[in-house]
Amino acid sequence: MHASDAPPSESSDILAVAGSPILWGSVVAVFAVIAIQTVIYYQAASRAAPNVGLERKEVTRAFRAGAIASIGPSLAVSLIAITLVSVFGTPGVLQRIGLIGSAAFDVAAAGIVAGTEGTTLGGEGYTQQVFANVLLCIAIAGAGWMLVTLTATPLLKRGQGAVERGKNKALMGLISSAALLGAFICFTYQQAARGFGPLLVLIASGLIMAALLLIAKTFRQHWLREWALGIALVASLAFATSYPLSA
Repeated sequence: MHASDAPPSESSDILAVAGSPILWGSVVAVFAVIAIQTVIYYQAASRAAPNVGLERKEVTRAFRAGAIASIGPSLAVSLIAITLVSVFGTPGVLQRIGLIGSAAFDVAAAGIVAGTEGTTLGGEGYTQQVFANVLLCIAIAGAGWMLVTLTATPLLKRGQGAVERGKNKALMGLISSAALLGAFICFTYQQAARGFGPLLVLIASGLIMAALLLIAKTFRQHWLREWALGIALVASLAFATSYPLSA
């Protein structure tokens, strides 16, 4: 029986249902929420800037640096997203990347769901019914992230307020710095543990970043500090794709 002759639930023509209007409508809704949140955060930051001694040009510089720094990660996510279109469909990929932003989490979760159905992602037996189950399960799994954020954020905010009201005002800054340092060390270890290739890319990206910051400091090129992270990420991606890492 050909895929076109099979019942809808048993058809392997995933793209026939992956681009349904309902899925596209959900994508539009997700990105509309993201756009609204962006505007709200920008306005809130702009209003709060004078209270912490930031001038208008400093706020603009901070937003510009953030936008530039997002280029590298966005390119990496986009490259991964392209490879997932045949498995999740374009609306599914856009929605998952827009909400969670973790392709590794989605692929792992989808792989578990497909495995329980006795198949693999995009493989033999990956029918429309399996595809629907995959989207439903990763949506439920992703909802857990949001629920934790909604419930934990107020608790953490109260804890932050208690620390800031204490005698040691520098403790909050120390905790934030330690959290960021721990997160970056964790990410670095995860990549280094993947093998020699990822470790080589990690070292190359660190050297590129250090060189850019040194050039910016030596020649007083302040604009390069804003562009350094984005340049380092793009250069690292180019290095990773050009170097025979499997060798």
